[in-house]
Amino acid sequence: MADPESARDALTFAGRAAHIGDEGVRLRATGGTLVMTAAALAPRGLLDRTPTVLAMRILHADPQLECDFVVTELSASDRDDAVTLPDSAISPAWAGVAPPQGGWEKTAEIDSSTLASRAQWGIAAVAHQVPTDAGDDAVRAVRGSVWGAPDDDLDGLPLGVAFAALSFGFIGGSERVPVFTAGRWTRLSLRRGHVLSRGPAASGLTSVRRTGA
Repeated sequence: MADPESARDALTFAGRAAHIGDEGVRLRATGGTLVMTAAALAPRGLLDRTPTVLAMRILHADPQLECDFVVTELSASDRDDAVTLPDSAISPAWAGVAPPQGGWEKTAEIDSSTLASRAQWGIAAVAHQVPTDAGDDAVRAVRGSVWGAPDDDLDGLPLGVAFAALSFGFIGGSERVPVFTAGRWTRLSLRRGHVLSRGPAASGLTSVRRTGA
């Protein structure tokens, strides 16, 4: 990394990602910048309607570092300006769906306090709905139904964007959070990091349309 602070930041982000799930952290570095991305929510299978919600943190890295892979964890190094990688990488499905690099347009603003309160509400809702001794599939179904639901207080965005902002420590005070869109993607840009959401693809049949003369 470029300095000890960036190394500590990378370890903190990876630790939060590991606490939320087991889908790993994507590391993309070039030109002295490291982009760390992790999935707060991601669908599994074609019938899973859970939206993709990613947390992103951009850090300073050694200009010579060039990489793009996903790892399960990061650990401390003997050097205070470096981190240690595991022996192998992984290939989660969410890492194959990258948000666009350009074409973003600002569409709204959301207060950070609204994100925090809606996240707390969702956490309570999940805890209330999860059955006792529930298996992984049941827990995942409840989490998907709560965090994937559009929320009026968030301008129709899935409640999971608030969950990601809170869980990854991006809410650090009062701020107006700009909301950008590009195609099916939405990005919330907080001072401490970004939350990106990709809605599910449209399904079903269109209405009958007239053809011919």
